[in-house]
Amino acid sequence: MTQTPDNVDLPRPKIEFPCDYPIRVVGDAAEDFVAAISAVIARHSPGFDSSAVTLSDSRNGRFQSARAVIRATSEAQLNALFEELKATGRVHMVL
Repeated sequence: MTQTPDNVDLPRPKIEFPCDYPIRVVGDAAEDFVAAISAVIARHSPGFDSSAVTLSDSRNGRFQSARAVIRATSEAQLNALFEELKATGRVHMVL
């Protein structure tokens, strides 16, 4: 197995838009976590169905991981979505 140094920028995978794009959002566990992130996602992905979000709790119940699939139309759309999710203060990671 070849290891890559941490300071080397690897090219990002090429995405062909439009496409169905899976995202995973990790944040602090709360009853309204899905509703909060779904509202943000819906602003960036018209027609987003929040009922399709799946939620998993961490082993100790402190964090939650929500998975959803959106219709991605551009890299700018994805970047804006990721930035707004992180700006909520409730999201630790967007994958």
